[in-house]
Amino acid sequence: MINTLSYVCIGIGLFFWVWGTWPLVGDRSVLFKLHSLSVADTLGSMSIVVGLLLKIPREWPLLLLAIISLAIWNTVLGYVLAYCSSSKETP
Repeated sequence: MINTLSYVCIGIGLFFWVWGTWPLVGDRSVLFKLHSLSVADTLGSMSIVVGLLLKIPREWPLLLLAIISLAIWNTVLGYVLAYCSSSKETP
């Protein structure tokens, strides 16, 4: 049962990865494309790590650190990209 749940989590993660790349071919703004890719990549990566956590529970400290790092890194990266893309003129 745990093996099946692990594969389901990994499959959901792969689905999110593919789903996040789909908006890249659209005609929306670059920021919308980056946001869609970032959110889907974060969710997909976290789902894959949860699947690995179910598969190899003895490595839980490292996998938990990976989940926390993904959440913090991708959130901060999103804010940095948004700040850098804003059109502020310095006098």
